Amino acid sequence: MKSIDITGSLRTETGKKATHDLRKNNQVPCILYGMKKDENGNPAATPFAVTVEGLRNLVYTPHIYVVNLNIDGQVVNAIMKDIQFHPVTDAILHVDFYQINEENPIVMEVPVQLEGLAEGVKAGGKLALQVRKLKVKALYNNIPERLVINVTNLGLGKTIKVGELHFDNLELLNAKDTVVCAVKLTRAARGAQAAAAK
Repeated sequence: MKSIDITGSLRTETGKKATHDLRKNNQVPCILYGMKKDENGNPAATPFAVTVEGLRNLVYTPHIYVVNLNIDGQVVNAIMKDIQFHPVTDAILHVDFYQINEENPIVMEVPVQLEGLAEGVKAGGKLALQVRKLKVKALYNNIPERLVINVTNLGLGKTIKVGELHFDNLELLNAKDTVVCAVKLTRAARGAQAAAAK
């Protein structure tokens, strides 16, 4: 997995007015959930802020990244866990990060990439990717940049479901009957099938 450097600064004030002031100054309020636990046993939360520009390459990309997060000189490895956008302007309102280490598995959504020319496409069908990302659980060192699925043997009208997939050192968390991709019958393929049946 690729890595990206992001620099932020600790927030001493939280609440609506403080976050409003931050956004007015082109800053995004963020939270880092760490490996340390609070008194209730939940991951301890560290509020900080990053410039909109500083988040751009992490947010507006199809890639997934490990984030080298530098908060006032203290660097931790993290992943982006959640992001909120403004419903009208699409401006970034808030980002949650989760600190990671080499011992504890993490859950991430990884992009799917189809590879090969499907048998069903040769027969006139159309290949459709139904799920663009799959949710995986693994140590972060084992998470690939994308999940490559070979579709060469996929026939006309056939599908590949999550339950049929296997990747080393990864656990797939999506429902096993979720269709990842399918070769759909086109009008031309239906016509060819009907002609062949006569």
